[in-house]
Amino acid sequence: MQRFTEFDFGVSWVMGFFHQDWCHDGPTAADVVAKNLADVDDEYVLAVRRDTQTLLDGLVSKTLEVLWDAGADYLPSFEQIGEGAQWTRTVVALCDARLSAKAGVRPLAGADVEDGVAQLDAVLAEIEEARFLEADVRAALVDCARRCTPELAFRLLLRAMMVAGVRSLTQEQYARLEAIGSALHHGEFVVDSVRYLVEAE
Repeated sequence: MQRFTEFDFGVSWVMGFFHQDWCHDGPTAADVVAKNLADVDDEYVLAVRRDTQTLLDGLVSKTLEVLWDAGADYLPSFEQIGEGAQWTRTVVALCDARLSAKAGVRPLAGADVEDGVAQLDAVLAEIEEARFLEADVRAALVDCARRCTPELAFRLLLRAMMVAGVRSLTQEQYARLEAIGSALHHGEFVVDSVRYLVEAE
């Protein structure tokens, strides 16, 4: 049972839009998200909406800000895009606008709605092990794992690792991340995105 894509998806995928040259994709952060949502299949949009609504339901605004900052290289300031909950609601609204423009959108099912509850302890252990992340980021990820879903927290952990860019993963850590990703039915290139952070032996 596999998910709809072998690559990243959901809100962690959206965070990846905000790289150094993001402004070439649109004048505002909302424009960038809308542009990218317009160019993909429905499953991508549904996954983003599911994630962002889950975040809004589970976390306070300041925690959302920590997660957005940790997962995006060059996100505009929250003074520009609205505090954490407001920005997350903006992304939900952009998903709704994109989905409402098309008839017959089928909901996510199967592996694409796997929450990873059975992996909670393993995800929490890897968050704790990621000592190169700031304490507030680790705390926000723990909140996400407990109050949202372990699956979402795991993708946000990988995204935060990528943004931090510290080559300090051991082979053993990476193997554990791969095992969690496999249990969550993630595609080949989800955990692989942090392989470059494994310390050279």
